[in-house]
Amino acid sequence: MFDNKVAVIVRSDLQTWQKLNVTAFLATGVAGANPDKLGDLYLDAAGRAHACMLGQPLMVFTAELDELQAAHRKAGERQLGCAAYVSAMFETGHDAANRAVFVAEDPQSLDLVGLAVWGLKKDVDKTLTGLKLHD
Repeated sequence: MFDNKVAVIVRSDLQTWQKLNVTAFLATGVAGANPDKLGDLYLDAAGRAHACMLGQPLMVFTAELDELQAAHRKAGERQLGCAAYVSAMFETGHDAANRAVFVAEDPQSLDLVGLAVWGLKKDVDKTLTGLKLHD
C-alpha cells in the first residue's frame, strides 16, 4: 500500500520505560521532519478533535548496539531520513542539553539507544536486514 516505510529501532538492553521513551521521542522526530506524512485530525463521536498522527504504520524493531550502529551507517549510505537517540540523552532534561550531548558523540560510533529511519521501502528494508520486530 505504501512505497515508503517508517521504522524505529530500539536497543534490546533498555528498561521498558526507556524503550517507550525513546520510541516516543523518535516518532516525534519522524513527524517533525515529515509533516506531509501526518493524517487528518481525529474527531470522536462528540465532535471533539484529537491530534493527527502518522498516516501509515510505524514498525518497531529491536537490536543490539552494533546492529543499531550498522543500521545508522546503512541509512546514511542510502540517504534515508534519520533521527537518532543516544544514551547520554537519558541524563538531560531539555532539548538544548540533548543536542549538546549528541554533538559531543563520536559520529563514527554513536552510543545509540534508538534510531528512526524512513524512506523508500526497499531502502529501509535493506537497512533493517536481520533485525527483528519488537515483541
